[in-house]
Amino acid sequence: MSEYIQKAEHSSRVHQRSDEQQVTDRTFFIDASNQSLTAIPPEILALQELEEVHLENNRIEEISQDIHHLRNIRILYLHRNSLRGLCPELGALSNLEGLDLSCNPLAPSSLTVLSGLRALRELRLYSLDLRELPVVVCKNLHHLELLGLSRNRLECLPKEIVNQLKLREIYLQQNQFKVFPQELCVLYNLEVIDLDENNLSALPEEIGDLTRLQKFYVARNQLPSLPRSLCQCSKMTVLDLSYNLLESVPCAVGELTGMTEIGLSGNRLEKVPRLVCRWPELHLLYLRDTGLRRLRRSFRRLLHLRFLDLSQNHLDHFPAQICALKNLEALALDDNKIGQLPSELGSLSKLKILGLTGNEFLSFPEEIFSLASLEKLHIGQDQGSKLACVPEEIGKLQSLKELYIENNCLEYLPVSLGSMPKLEVLDCRHNLLKQLPDEICQAQGLRELLLEDNLLTHLPEDLDSLENLMVLTLMSNPMEIPPIEVCAEGNEAIWRYLKDSRNKKIKATKIQAWWRGIMVRKGLGKFEELQKARRKGKTSPKDKKGKKDVKQKPGGKGNKK
Repeated sequence: MSEYIQKAEHSSRVHQRSDEQQVTDRTFFIDASNQSLTAIPPEILALQELEEVHLENNRIEEISQDIHHLRNIRILYLHRNSLRGLCPELGALSNLEGLDLSCNPLAPSSLTVLSGLRALRELRLYSLDLRELPVVVCKNLHHLELLGLSRNRLECLPKEIVNQLKLREIYLQQNQFKVFPQELCVLYNLEVIDLDENNLSALPEEIGDLTRLQKFYVARNQLPSLPRSLCQCSKMTVLDLSYNLLESVPCAVGELTGMTEIGLSGNRLEKVPRLVCRWPELHLLYLRDTGLRRLRRSFRRLLHLRFLDLSQNHLDHFPAQICALKNLEALALDDNKIGQLPSELGSLSKLKILGLTGNEFLSFPEEIFSLASLEKLHIGQDQGSKLACVPEEIGKLQSLKELYIENNCLEYLPVSLGSMPKLEVLDCRHNLLKQLPDEICQAQGLRELLLEDNLLTHLPEDLDSLENLMVLTLMSNPMEIPPIEVCAEGNEAIWRYLKDSRNKKIKATKIQAWWRGIMVRKGLGKFEELQKARRKGKTSPKDKKGKKDVKQKPGGKGNKK
């Protein structure tokens, strides 16, 4: 469930136009991304008034020397291309403020060209396989506010990084840092530090000197403890400590009263830290896989909480404190030992996402039907007890968009699914379904219908009426109508088969009606009697009557005079 709310890079401070602006014949913005270009078109290089150019996701192998014509360019995105080097002319773009060269096979030596970009404020160099950041970048680019170096092979930063006094955001995720870069502790304007997925074993006390720090990401490291000085970062609102070696969190951290998001998943806490319940403005709380068996009574104080992840713990009942969290929108309780839901569950009137996968429900928890705002429900049982049916009352969830009921023992689906207009995703994989209700064809919002590994032999004949259905999976089913070989060809083949079958049936019905009319008009008996007689191999009722009359005629062999 944690994937529903993911960390994103802090919003850009360089103004970005969302659509093309033109003043007479002067073009300021152009988007040529995703065009399979192998070079920057000369037509673009001729537009001297350009200020923002998007060329990402192409196959550009080199930057033309004519790039120097774009004297007014402020934003240039070239990520996800095939660049192996940078021409010197790139360094002459004196007005360039934002540059993205990520995901290119660039030679590290070519980055020295960037030292000429004195106006640069945002530089993204993700996934370049860098072992070190060129010193000239740190020495000459004094106006950088954002530096993106994630997914490289950096073990340290050059000491010249201390020159970046205007730096506000630095992204160093997925590198090879074993020691926290001490140089960062003198960059007092830093607001965002991302060091997720490195090998840090400690944080320095000097981290407390970063009094403007607002977001600090150090998830998936090897941190056994936190420095007390962290509480001096009084503007901190987001702290991600997930998947470290923490057994507790220093009480001093509780002084960070402005906290809105904290990640503690994957640590050895076993209890909810007291300080967490002292953060009244907390919106997002991640406590996945922390060994929890219960929640503190004071947990109900988190009245502004919108997202709560308690999955993969040892909870054997639904914590009653949760029902007091009226603003909760997403709740993950997957992979616990919960077997029953409280009747007060309906008080979570804003809940949109509920995860209950892998618990111990003996039957479908009907308390869920009181959640009128619910949009996503996960109750697939990859472990724990299996559900035998889904009640027809599921139709009460008129806001539901996604229903995940995979890995159960369902033999049929409720008819009411057809009366859920907003349903878009239905995951029924790995069940015992033998047939689908015809009413499923009325769920016109369906985009994904996942049915693999069931006992289905045929599909509803009007299933192709689901115009929005893009994904239909039928693998590992004993399909007969359509046959397995047709199903293997994909949706279009299935739709053709269903349409042809329906047309044949209509044609057969018309022929049958015509034949019925002919038989009745000729006085050959009622249609039902004709059918019965035909099945038994007997003659029509009229023929029988005719034979009887012949036997009773006088003048036969037994009436000689």
